[in-house]
Amino acid sequence: MTTPEGGATGAVETPGEARADRAASPRKDAAARPSRRGPADPVRMLMHRHQELCAHAVDALEIAAGLEAHGVTDRTAARFRHRDVFSLAEELYARVPRADPATAPGAGPPDPTAPARRSRTVCGALHLLPGAVCVAAAAALASVPTAPPAVRTAVGATGLVLLALAVRLGVRSGPLRLRHGTGPRTAGLWVCWTAGYAVYGDWLLGQLLAGGPDLPPAAPRAAVAPAMALAFALAPAAGCAHWFTVRGRRVLAASRGLGELAARVRPLLLAVTLLFLGALVTLLLGAAAVLGGDPLALGAAAALGVLLFLARLLAVHGFPEAAAAGLASAAALEAVAPALVLIARLPGMPPVDAPVAALATTVGPAAVPAVACTAAALGLLVHGLRALTGACAHWPAPSGPAEAHRP
Repeated sequence: MTTPEGGATGAVETPGEARADRAASPRKDAAARPSRRGPADPVRMLMHRHQELCAHAVDALEIAAGLEAHGVTDRTAARFRHRDVFSLAEELYARVPRADPATAPGAGPPDPTAPARRSRTVCGALHLLPGAVCVAAAAALASVPTAPPAVRTAVGATGLVLLALAVRLGVRSGPLRLRHGTGPRTAGLWVCWTAGYAVYGDWLLGQLLAGGPDLPPAAPRAAVAPAMALAFALAPAAGCAHWFTVRGRRVLAASRGLGELAARVRPLLLAVTLLFLGALVTLLLGAAAVLGGDPLALGAAAALGVLLFLARLLAVHGFPEAAAAGLASAAALEAVAPALVLIARLPGMPPVDAPVAALATTVGPAAVPAVACTAAALGLLVHGLRALTGACAHWPAPSGPAEAHRP
């Protein structure tokens, strides 16, 4: 039907057709809209859960490291409609407002005139300080060869105390400074034991196997060349640790997934370990050329140096418990050898020291620390190939230039 009114003509819908169109319209809209499962904004839950991390992050990489430290993997990110952790971190960084730096705890105004170069110089001097103290202690002992045993013991003890203080200052500055707390309190004890065994362990084991030691006539004889090389090795250790940290951050920035990050960090860890081993072997050969020394003892010192380097590298990047466990295992293996010799002296005890005596007689007393430190170093290296390949092990660089090299 048509109507001339209004200057227009057209078909008039019947009431049945109008009802059919209205019923079909919702069905068409529902078919056009994709069905959703779960919440409409799944990332909002992560925003609330990690509000503090996202608000104070300097970039998306720091958020990715924090998420990975909390157990978020690429598979977890897929549940939040992202291909990997980095993509999820970028959305969180873009959506969460930045916190005011002035309101952060302990935050202060940035100092644009911070003496970064002077700070690096101080750190370098602190890393060379243990070597200088060790040279001074050896010279002091050599200057009193005919002094009474009490005097020589006092001079040696003073040198050891000063050397321990110098090493403590060196590892608390620059690239060797811990960023994740202080770590287990027993770690220092294991370091002291392994280092002390490298200096006096061969003499002690030899005396025990010979039925001694008869103190004070048998004065402890220190292995000077390994001690000197290990003291000077703190400087190349700091340089290698800095190189690994910088390269790790670059790899983190260029990687687009946890698998790619792990594949690129593993060669870096192997390379930095070999680099430090080469520097340490050079120092050991130089010390042996000047002071002399047993080649096997030098090999044991090289194994100990690599063990200490890997332990510190793990501690610096957030794994102090694993570092302490590796040092404790080496110290335990070194303590077993003299303990077995002493146990065998008890009445009615079988010769439980036979393996130790055979090893020391065939190879030399230095075989004990060589085996112990090599096994522990390999264990830490294997653990590092898994632990240091995560995003949480490579935090972004500090914002201030002086803070990056703060002593």
